[in-house]
Amino acid sequence: MDSIGIAEAAAGAAGEHKAECVVLLSIRSVSVIADYFVICTGLSTKHLQAVVDAVDERLDQLGVRFLRKEGKAETGWVLLDYGSVICHVFSREAREFYDLERLWGDVPIARVNGAVNKPAEGGLTFDHA
Repeated sequence: MDSIGIAEAAAGAAGEHKAECVVLLSIRSVSVIADYFVICTGLSTKHLQAVVDAVDERLDQLGVRFLRKEGKAETGWVLLDYGSVICHVFSREAREFYDLERLWGDVPIARVNGAVNKPAEGGLTFDHA
């Protein structure tokens, strides 16, 4: 499975589990650490963990396993590293504090829930900063 497929599957699983503000950042043109970030917000510790579990379960079903997992739902930030895709699941407070969309503000972004952009890279249209 290619990196955009992994990113879309992760974002889809997060969205189906009611994660807020799901976005994909295409970072491959500016970074060697990954091709995409999937960023989303959980509304409580239990919800954050449910989103993490849903993403992991969906990708596991597709034969994609994370290389490492950092953080815990209780801390407000869980990172799932799938190599070419890194999934960040934040609490509202942690997402506002770390503000990865601002930090990586020069990269294309696709909003997955809310205003969905279609099609282009793997079915998503990326807004260019």
